[in-house]
Amino acid sequence: LVLWRQRTTMERKIRTDLAVEQRELVRGSAAETTELPGVRAREDMRKGYKVTTVDVLDEEGSKALCKPVGRYTTIELDALIQRAENAFVDAAELLAELLREVLRPDMGAGTLVAGLGNDAITPDALGPLAIESVMATRHLKSRMPEQFEAFRPVAAVRTGVLGSTGIESAEVLRAICESISPSRVVAIDALASGSLDRLCRTIQITDVGIVPGSGVGNNRAELCERTLGVPVVAIGVPTVVDAAVFSDEESAKGMFVTPRDIDSSVRDTAKLIGYGINLAMHDGLTIGDVDMFLS
Repeated sequence: LVLWRQRTTMERKIRTDLAVEQRELVRGSAAETTELPGVRAREDMRKGYKVTTVDVLDEEGSKALCKPVGRYTTIELDALIQRAENAFVDAAELLAELLREVLRPDMGAGTLVAGLGNDAITPDALGPLAIESVMATRHLKSRMPEQFEAFRPVAAVRTGVLGSTGIESAEVLRAICESISPSRVVAIDALASGSLDRLCRTIQITDVGIVPGSGVGNNRAELCERTLGVPVVAIGVPTVVDAAVFSDEESAKGMFVTPRDIDSSVRDTAKLIGYGINLAMHDGLTIGDVDMFLS
């Protein structure tokens, strides 16, 4: 996605996957009270975290933000970064609440959770790492229904990347959806940001699916209800920033920058996403329950 921002007298192209950033670039501030046509936004504090919700209401709003019609919710992870008391638990519970708000009802067929990206490249490893913290229960529900009666069926998969597998993520997920017929898909992927302040400090949740690789100009086939046949919720964290933020030089074109502590930051946010998904999927689950299940 290409956005335009003014720097002195020169225009620069800056890529971002975040709807909240796109609105800031178009309107000047996410706190503006005068909305763009077809776009509605609000800010709240929930469990100690700032939450910004951007609703693209119609085609006019879609054109204004270059985003499909739908909801885009952003969590600012400042309290978690600052290691505030109970920050992880609060963040995981908040993520679960926000996921429940956009997930379509589970009609009994369960949920497919897909970790997109390349686990060999740290800034792109968010999806595969998050899957490590997702409780896969589909097989347990079918084999031991009485023992796992309280759980919903969840399947988890790492799709790999086209360069390694020769298969598009959309092709992998479409085949799995045709085979196991889940009620819904949750896709996890790394994003690109236009701001250093949001790198590994922001989670975006949207109910419109995702185009893997779009933030870094490596667009793959879209993952959405139209392509997979079931509703798709996407969860993403910006792990790279467009180098055009720092320089107007031609040499910066097409380059992306990632923070020095990317390894620990990606692992921390991936674990948070996995735990949040678990809490959203299974009623009454606690962080301690998840720890026990995954141990």
